[in-house]
Amino acid sequence: MRGISGVRPVPAAETHRTTMFEIFFDLVFVFALTRVITFMAGSPTALTLAQGLLLLLLLLYSWGPYTWLGNLVRPDVGVVRAATLVAMAAIFVAALVLPDAWQQGPGLFDAPFTLALAYVVGRAVQLVILFWVSTANPPLRSTLRFFTVPVVLAWLPLIGGALLGGVAQTLLWTVAFLVDIGGARIASAYRPWQLRSVDHFTERFGLVLIIALGESLISAGAGPRAMAPVGAAVTAALLGLTSTVCLWWLYFDRLAPAAREAVTNVPGERRADVAGDAYGLGHSPLIIGAIYVALGIEEVIGQLTEEPSHPDRLGWTAATALYGGTALYLLSRLVFRRLTVRAVYPTQVVAALLPLALLPIGRSLPPLAALALLTVFLIGVTWYERRMDRRDERTAPAQPLLP
Repeated sequence: MRGISGVRPVPAAETHRTTMFEIFFDLVFVFALTRVITFMAGSPTALTLAQGLLLLLLLLYSWGPYTWLGNLVRPDVGVVRAATLVAMAAIFVAALVLPDAWQQGPGLFDAPFTLALAYVVGRAVQLVILFWVSTANPPLRSTLRFFTVPVVLAWLPLIGGALLGGVAQTLLWTVAFLVDIGGARIASAYRPWQLRSVDHFTERFGLVLIIALGESLISAGAGPRAMAPVGAAVTAALLGLTSTVCLWWLYFDRLAPAAREAVTNVPGERRADVAGDAYGLGHSPLIIGAIYVALGIEEVIGQLTEEPSHPDRLGWTAATALYGGTALYLLSRLVFRRLTVRAVYPTQVVAALLPLALLPIGRSLPPLAALALLTVFLIGVTWYERRMDRRDERTAPAQPLLP
């Protein structure tokens, strides 16, 4: 029996939970995400922020099918594990060259082409494993026939952009992402994915978010510095830690378990659709928001330790990362909340948009003051959400004010 399980995929049970092997895989994936911070911090401009967003989107939406795969079969057994290790190696190579994603070299295998090739290998491994698993699963085979077309088509502009470089690379990689995610969304609408274990699916996304929060904070504090941290930088690091704790609380304290329960209660085949929408559309931008906040914290600490004299203003780029990332996190949280627990209140929408209103103020403040303002804001939002939770516990569930 053991020999057979090494050759054939082992189906995942409805009670399946995330395995240690999957956590190991996700650590390598999050390492790639944090390397995008290194890319954006190398030359923080509006263009690099946009290019960083493109890289994050490509990475996140290439990781998603591995979650569905682990929900169908055990990824830590036999051939599936061996193939996943190949994908892990491809992601690791991509992470190594990510900081030079737009720096073309003299040879063919420069950073952009190596990154594109590693991305293709990671996606190809997905398709090979899924098609192999689908030999005994006709509905999955039908889904893959729709899913594979946009995935493979997206490789053409991805490779072409890596070869051309510059503006063409940015445009073609954007096309690659739109073809990939757009085609995949259309395909899943016609042939939905199969969801066996809600606990595994929701837990896997939550673990990646918490690893991203932790690793991003470490990345923000572990970058190269021209001089030892000073008192102001230590204060900034503590403010960054406080902000990250608030971001953690706003998702994991009440929302994550409530969302898991809501998805579990969805009947029949609609469960996979709801889970795909909630965790694909609402959850991935949460991770992107956390990455941008980490970049903003790194920029604050960098300005406090590396500048000859502390700047009088934070500046637009760092403020956009810090406040814009927070707004993206809070708004994505509301989208996720709306798609799962179905309750979003107007005050929550106002609070999520407020960082955008604070952005011009933050960019005009000294770096430490700008980070302090954001931290105070997040503490206030956390306190308000906690107050709402306590009120809901004392009273009957209120009807949400937004449809």
